Amino acid sequence: MAYLDENFLLHSPTARRLYHEVAKDQPIIDYHCHLSPREIATNHRWANLAEIWLGEDHYKWRLLRANGVSEDLVTGNASPREKFQAWAETVPFMLRNPMHHWTHLELQRYFDIDLLLSPKTADEIWERAKAKLAEPDFNTHGLLKKFDVRVVGTTDDPADPLDDHLAISASDLKTRVLPTFRPDKAFAVDRPDLLNPWLSKLEAVSDISITRLSDLLSALQKRHSDFHEAGARLSDHGFDRCPALPCSAAEASVIFETARSGKPVSAEDKERFSFYLMVFFGQLDAAKGWTKQLHLGVVRNVNSTQFGKVGPDAGFDTIADTPQGAALMTYLDALVKNDALPKIVLYNLNPRDNYLFAALTGVFQDGSVPGKIQFGSGWWFLDQKEGMEMQLNALSSTGLLSRFVGMLTDSRSFLSFPRHEYFRRILCNLIGSEADRGELPDDFEQLSELIRAISFENANRHFGFGV
Repeated sequence: MAYLDENFLLHSPTARRLYHEVAKDQPIIDYHCHLSPREIATNHRWANLAEIWLGEDHYKWRLLRANGVSEDLVTGNASPREKFQAWAETVPFMLRNPMHHWTHLELQRYFDIDLLLSPKTADEIWERAKAKLAEPDFNTHGLLKKFDVRVVGTTDDPADPLDDHLAISASDLKTRVLPTFRPDKAFAVDRPDLLNPWLSKLEAVSDISITRLSDLLSALQKRHSDFHEAGARLSDHGFDRCPALPCSAAEASVIFETARSGKPVSAEDKERFSFYLMVFFGQLDAAKGWTKQLHLGVVRNVNSTQFGKVGPDAGFDTIADTPQGAALMTYLDALVKNDALPKIVLYNLNPRDNYLFAALTGVFQDGSVPGKIQFGSGWWFLDQKEGMEMQLNALSSTGLLSRFVGMLTDSRSFLSFPRHEYFRRILCNLIGSEADRGELPDDFEQLSELIRAISFENANRHFGFGV
């Protein structure tokens, strides 16, 4: 059997039919990613394969280090060709890692190269990719068009200007590129050295002087409205676990003013302040009809020495061994009590908590919107075959798979769109194989509706994109 052939991951007749006749040509909505708005605004081109393939991909960086590759060839000052050679030498050791699939899917889908990457093929692949990169349409706009990407949701700090998004809107790009409101730095009351410079940026972009808590809330609300005007329909927050210690406005004010004066607050006060802000952000999202995303269960920068040398988002993060349930229940219940429960997508990183998250979504459905509270797709360490199947099974067993908003890349790379294909193949195989075993109805029209909904239609409707 050929590797990555047209029936890759499709192990039954109905699975193949569902993918090739239904899922394959569905447009893409990548509603959460970390693509650069600047690169889209400038219609960026890449100088070489290493820049586009290795430049921002900490998934690959982790594997390079695991293969004994020195940091100079990972994030250091080695030449692009040397870094690519190190990657070519690592790929043959990656059998059964999903990156082996993704690497060769990307070579096929972007560069029309069906060779296996290895030291023997590295020169040929480098040269063939170089020729492809030189083609007129091999730029950010061209790739978005090639993969029929209808919506991209970038991840944006409220203190950053939206100039790039405005430039994209004014261009002739057909893809809608929308900002996502991610106010991580607003919680840093334990680090005034980080918080106060960020507040200065927020003051400048909001034109509001921030000395008291009420000023901060006004500035954040203004930026939330600015994002809405720019097309934003989602917010995002990342935590080890949800903050869960209740906090009054008076208490939050004291905590904020302490940090604003340059004095760090305790871990407990940080959690109280974060809880207060998270309820406030829920109110903003609910009022605008937005969807709140909660990415839970990651511990960042665990290798403090390497973090100090290389910096964040470089592959030194891992799955948290943190109880999630009680804190998440406390937060969601607080939103309900404050009449501030927006649409929510919950992303889990520890597989032991899949059923916890999936079951919890059912507790807070209120009948106002189908699938109002979503159990999000397999995330980060779980966005691979086993992780996706576990997420789909937990969701199917506790809720309505038919209302699921589907896949996203969560990626910094413009080479990641085949992950939607990967997910769709896994989904079609799961549904088609069960149908062929008699575990689902032998009704191709009904099964097709399910595949179309999860691949594209649910996200388009749920997030209000209208594309």
